[in-house]
Amino acid sequence: MEKIQHSEVEVKGLKLHVAEVGTGSKAVLFLHGFPEIWYTWRHQMIGAANAGYRAIAFDFRGYGLSEQPAEPEKETMYDLIDEIVGLLDALNITKAFLVGKDFGAIPAYLTAALHPERVAAVITLGVPFLLPGPSAVQNHLLPKGFYITRWQEPGRAEADFGRFPVKSVIRNIYTLFSKSEVPIAADDQEIMDLFDPSTPLPPWFSEEDLSTYASLYEKSGFRYALQVPYRSLNVETGLSDAKVTNPALLIMGEKDYVFKFPGMDDYIRGGAVKNVVPDLEITYIPEGIHFVHEQFPDKVNQLIIEFIDKQSI
Repeated sequence: MEKIQHSEVEVKGLKLHVAEVGTGSKAVLFLHGFPEIWYTWRHQMIGAANAGYRAIAFDFRGYGLSEQPAEPEKETMYDLIDEIVGLLDALNITKAFLVGKDFGAIPAYLTAALHPERVAAVITLGVPFLLPGPSAVQNHLLPKGFYITRWQEPGRAEADFGRFPVKSVIRNIYTLFSKSEVPIAADDQEIMDLFDPSTPLPPWFSEEDLSTYASLYEKSGFRYALQVPYRSLNVETGLSDAKVTNPALLIMGEKDYVFKFPGMDDYIRGGAVKNVVPDLEITYIPEGIHFVHEQFPDKVNQLIIEFIDKQSI
């Protein structure tokens, strides 16, 4: 970890917090989800650097130590596509491997769809290719207490999260979302109420890890995170025929709650996802949950390195 270097890089008028390790000629850019941050990729960054790659992770705009845009409520996933390309430009990287987890998978795939010449291959964990828009996640097919529905309601998550210190919010979400069931609140509950205080942290997530996450979210808060991805997820993209032709790998934990989203199991296992990502390999990790890269870092590192090693750039 002490080998990881930190810097500020200005992209699209905002200063981004960038972490980097390794000096290889080929770059791997890691894209975090929520409630994650650059640090979620600590194991993969070291693994990629040891395998001869230049490993880069950053806090998306509005997250962690990166600057907030002037009007977060107007932002969408499209702003992250421009940010990814802009960061590659700022770092003088012509082409990179993109590795996205959770919602970070969406701009990874969209960047490949819109700028295929900048992407050597795409690897995503926990989320397949999803096109933002009304059908991205079909909330109406789940109870109204579905966590995405709750977090999309202006003010509701702010009030829910605001009852607790930031560190408790991160602990609660990490613990709740490590289960195989979709978090759904009853009518008289908020999402934070689903957390049982007697539940320990997952064994692969230390108090030190929690403190690191908390310190970064204490800086940024949750304002941008609630807008991107959640409140901008259903915004129409105008990309109805988007397709990713780059080589791609999807890593899914068999116990990831995302499989319980309406239609998701069939979309992935049934192969429909290959209609939009034809050159896709899918790997399942039997005991894997949504945070499979932190749960089984050595296994995920092996899968990532083996996949990118066989790609040309």
